[in-house]
Amino acid sequence: MKDLKELEVWFITGSQHLYGEETLKLVADHSMEIAQSLDKDGKIPVKVVFKPTVTTPDKIYELIQQANSDSNCVGIIAWMHTFSPAKMWIRGLNILNKPLLHLHTQFNRDIPWSEIDMNFMNLNQSAHGDREFGFIASRMRLKRKVVTGYWKDDSVLEQINTWSRAAAAWNDWQGAKFVRFGDNMRQVAVTEGDKVEAEMQFGYSVNTHGVGDLVETINKVSEEDLDALCEEYAANYVLADSLKKGNERHASLRDAAKIEIGLRTFLKEGNYKGFTDTFEDLHGLQQLPGIAVQRLMAEGYGFGAEGDWKTAALVRAMKVMATGLKGGNSFMEDYTYHFEPNNKMVLGAHMLEICESIADGKPSCEIHPLGIGGKEDPVRLVFDVAAGPALNASIIDMGNRFRLLVNEVEAIKPPHPLPNLPVARVLWKPYPDMQSGCTAWILAGGAHHTCYSQNLNREYLEDFATIAGLEFILISKQTNMYDFKNELRWNELSTR
Repeated sequence: MKDLKELEVWFITGSQHLYGEETLKLVADHSMEIAQSLDKDGKIPVKVVFKPTVTTPDKIYELIQQANSDSNCVGIIAWMHTFSPAKMWIRGLNILNKPLLHLHTQFNRDIPWSEIDMNFMNLNQSAHGDREFGFIASRMRLKRKVVTGYWKDDSVLEQINTWSRAAAAWNDWQGAKFVRFGDNMRQVAVTEGDKVEAEMQFGYSVNTHGVGDLVETINKVSEEDLDALCEEYAANYVLADSLKKGNERHASLRDAAKIEIGLRTFLKEGNYKGFTDTFEDLHGLQQLPGIAVQRLMAEGYGFGAEGDWKTAALVRAMKVMATGLKGGNSFMEDYTYHFEPNNKMVLGAHMLEICESIADGKPSCEIHPLGIGGKEDPVRLVFDVAAGPALNASIIDMGNRFRLLVNEVEAIKPPHPLPNLPVARVLWKPYPDMQSGCTAWILAGGAHHTCYSQNLNREYLEDFATIAGLEFILISKQTNMYDFKNELRWNELSTR
């Protein structure tokens, strides 16, 4: 994945010629100071690039044209230092195809009580200049984020950080390619979806390759590369004795390594950002990819099992958003429940494919029977996941729109060992409680596949949904089932 510091958001300030050149010079100086301060702040992961003050419809249009065509620009921050008549912005905003953040701030923090005069008032007009801009953005039904507060405040900086990460993930989707090895699991509904509509709305494409195409690449892997990767496994994980060199299952480890190298090669050569597979289509593979998928996800690739391309794309987007943050993001599935009174929990796992980025401690590398797929026993990483706040997110195709559903959860340290469960796994308690959280998820049509995140909160996903034009539904501590049901009804009516 790209270093986010290679990406830019453009800081654009609006004004007009009414106030004279001296005022405009101060506007430019103040705008540059704010932009440079934001750029240097460690909370914001992208470059913040100052742009000259725009004062006419033509200048606004030209600058937005430039932003649209600059591949490094992932969004614009707009601020009205003075009053900038908003009809000037219509033509430019009509063509804007980058995410928009409206920063409602002012250069000075405090009113200079003993010195304030009309010159000061003419210069520092953000209080109503931003309202003029806000009106035209609302009148034009623009999707945008509004951040209000003093530009040095931590809360303001954190909101800009969140939005810029969402904008970077959206930028990553534009022109992205996701490959499906085989189709999705037969007769399954929720992993289906309209790939044409997704490409039109989200900018990424999804296409299928037969597993034979992947096998052809896998079969070209050299023995030297296999030796090196098996040594890497031994160094990075607690390797089961049977998998060690010279022991009875070492050949299976080499088969798993061969799949990983072949998969990585195929993805790199095709410039893919994520992939899916299915245990129902493994022709030519010795085993279902386990450790290969886990490690490729840890490198930043999106993944969805059973052909679930929507989740693969979401996993990729959330990994981009979280670049550099402590913790991880992984493909996940709600697997089984614990209904103990006053201690209800969900056990999340999958057959094999949980990303090691969310592991608590050093994973063990093991081999066990799978029971489905009809292939040899697959190699996988086994680990628990740390306790703490987290969330599950799912994109679902509702037919007339895509919905992003998010459930805030609290991960729990397993109260007992799980010696006979040979997969990566995590326990969590859904908010607002087990009964309400699971009921709300089902009422909203949430999938059994999700992206589980340790380092993104609801605001990241809400900002991303705004940029992407996704319906956003949140299940949180504050969720009330009566209101939740009404929200679903109202959303359905508003999208007919």
